[in-house]
Amino acid sequence: MTTPQHQLVRAFHETQSFKWDPSNGFKLASGLMSPYYIDCRSLMAHPHARWLVAQMGYQLLQPLTFECLGGLEIGAIAIATCLSDYALTAQPPRAWRTFVVRKQAKDHGLGKLLEGAAQRGDRAVIVDDVLTSGGSLLKAIAAARAEGLTVAQAFVIVDREEQNGRQRVEQEGVTVLSLLRIHDLTADLVAPPPSR
Repeated sequence: MTTPQHQLVRAFHETQSFKWDPSNGFKLASGLMSPYYIDCRSLMAHPHARWLVAQMGYQLLQPLTFECLGGLEIGAIAIATCLSDYALTAQPPRAWRTFVVRKQAKDHGLGKLLEGAAQRGDRAVIVDDVLTSGGSLLKAIAAARAEGLTVAQAFVIVDREEQNGRQRVEQEGVTVLSLLRIHDLTADLVAPPPSR
């Protein structure tokens, strides 16, 4: 019988949401190159994968005490929503509200940077899809704290274990929880034969 972790790794491969190219690599948002490309937006478009993320995420987060979860648009929206929905029907149930941090405040309406059901004084978990340098998490943590939220934990689907992302986030007093690390996705990979 396979574990949920094995099923999630298989889902990454079956949905082609993980790519490996040790020869050419992939350009990351930071501008640096990596042999791995992790596409959690593609993964989260598949209901079975979304359910696995929600189930595993709930198991990881339910012992914690917090009122809401959210993160930087767009990647965090599906993650926070599926975790919140799953938690409401799980045992024991949790009523985790969600929010999203805009990349920049609206120039109309209330001009808010943080949207959703978070309230000043709430304890919040910041979520993101992939941890690389930690930039997205750090931006969301800073925005949430500026709105009066207390942030002590962050949740990601995959920690790439590159660019000291985990260390950078934890220097801000935030514990990082991840469903997978890069070695989980690469454990069964076989190097392609050298090109001639």
